[in-house]
Amino acid sequence: MTMKQPARECDVLVVGSGVGGLSAAVTAGLNGLDVQVIEKEAVFGGTTAFSGGVLWIPNNHLAQQQGIEDSPDAARTYLRSEAGESYRPELVEAFLQQAPQMLRVFEEKTRFRCNLYQYPDYHPDAPGGVMRGRSVVPEAFDIRELGDDMKRLRKPLRTITFMGMMFSSSNNDLKHFFNATRSLKSFAYVVKRLSRHLLEIARYGRGITANGGNAVVARLACSARDLGVPIHTGMAVKELIVENGVVRGVVAERDGERVSLYAKRGVVLASGGFARDDERLKRLYPHVKRGGIQLSPTPPGADTGDGIAMAERVGARFDNSYPNGAAWIPASKVQIGRQQFVFPHLVDRYKPGFIMVNRHGVRFCNEADSYHDVGIAMIETCRDDSETFAWQICDHKALRKYGMGFAKPAPLPVSLYTRNGYLLKGKTLTELAEKMGVPVAALNHTVTAFNADARRGKDTQFGRGESAYNRYLGDTNHQPNPCVAPIEQGPFYAVKLFMGDLGTFHGLKTDGEARVLDLQGLPIPGLYAAGNEMASIMGGSYPGAGITIGPAATFGYIAANSLAARGETTALPQREAS
Repeated sequence: MTMKQPARECDVLVVGSGVGGLSAAVTAGLNGLDVQVIEKEAVFGGTTAFSGGVLWIPNNHLAQQQGIEDSPDAARTYLRSEAGESYRPELVEAFLQQAPQMLRVFEEKTRFRCNLYQYPDYHPDAPGGVMRGRSVVPEAFDIRELGDDMKRLRKPLRTITFMGMMFSSSNNDLKHFFNATRSLKSFAYVVKRLSRHLLEIARYGRGITANGGNAVVARLACSARDLGVPIHTGMAVKELIVENGVVRGVVAERDGERVSLYAKRGVVLASGGFARDDERLKRLYPHVKRGGIQLSPTPPGADTGDGIAMAERVGARFDNSYPNGAAWIPASKVQIGRQQFVFPHLVDRYKPGFIMVNRHGVRFCNEADSYHDVGIAMIETCRDDSETFAWQICDHKALRKYGMGFAKPAPLPVSLYTRNGYLLKGKTLTELAEKMGVPVAALNHTVTAFNADARRGKDTQFGRGESAYNRYLGDTNHQPNPCVAPIEQGPFYAVKLFMGDLGTFHGLKTDGEARVLDLQGLPIPGLYAAGNEMASIMGGSYPGAGITIGPAATFGYIAANSLAARGETTALPQREAS
């Protein structure tokens, strides 16, 4: 991986360096093809590098090794139930067949290594749902293996790290940090972890132990280097080259200089979705069209919809038929110095002592459901409002124990977050309601009713803590319900939540070989897509942890194998104009 200009001709060009693009590049390299990756950002990794790095792979060999039962039939039933009318059999079948194979091949032939994530599907009680076995996470990786290119690996999302430290989804990092003030063992663990991390920063300028999405990218990038596949950063693709109806390459630009790059077999678009394409968001999302905002923690330059727009210009079909166009998540605005960041609320909502209310001061959902489900409920409760938002509230005890959003638990002081306005604080619920601008009587009634249930470990209104998924992310030490506790010990706190996303679901329509389809439903010769560039196979639903990265890796793998099997692209007879 160098900063040299790419060769003018190769077998396969991959646009984008997230998991979809790197999976395609590595697979093509394993097939003996001459591959090049083009990335417009100065760093590689795309949105994947910001993510938790979980891959949803039904019926995988890691689960089988632990005696966990699963089958393509069960996964198919689950996906059909989740996607409803948006279910796409061809893509689902390709995924179910190829995903386990992709994971096994990568583990056997590359540096990619995973552990089973002991995590239930998001709706484990639905037909075909499972309690564990379908989600896997990468093993931690020492990014010094990248050599000089470790400097080009995108750093993790700042708001979900602690001093730049990444936390693994598969170990007890977070539990030790939450318990550091209550357990001598956890305190010793945290001191050791922090000390090592500070030494790494002093020596390398960043932590060297990659976890989550950073580990996914680093492992695949190292595998690409092993195969002689270069990743060219700082090079933006501007348009696709089409000759006689066949995509032959791209026109790219670096430092103001344009160059035409040709691919004998084809181009794989994997440059991300459109979470940062404001104009497309306004057209597609009613809550944005009404004047509301859409927050996305995805990298500003990674999800601007460039690849989708380029493909549309050569006749590709953009599929926006899903009931939900993105992976919704409640998110808050974080001000750090003069910069504003986005904090995705992934963990706090599940813990006891928290609830969410709308602008009327009323609860509207099970806060411990998946972020996507909570996002859907948030959009619904605000459907008649110009702004889509909600409030998350807790008492002092819950805040100091778990933190809330970007506000950290004890021993870090609360004043850091109340002074800059991130948290609102009230000595009483009445004072807090006045600061929030919600009806005082309504908020007091909501909390009083919730507390009456919570003292018995119940939530009769929304059933919080009743599902295995709810309980998994709750506090297992809090019984009888790990997700429910009364909100009664003042002062009280609130953080404003806006509609956010973890990536988009609408995208280019593709077939089971990851070939991009035109307006007539026919493959555009030489053009493939993977990752958020292609329309999600989940039909606008969010069935489990890793349903973005798992399919992205799989369809990158599928695209490259298809390109290897097909040979060089040739012109097709002229088709009817669409």
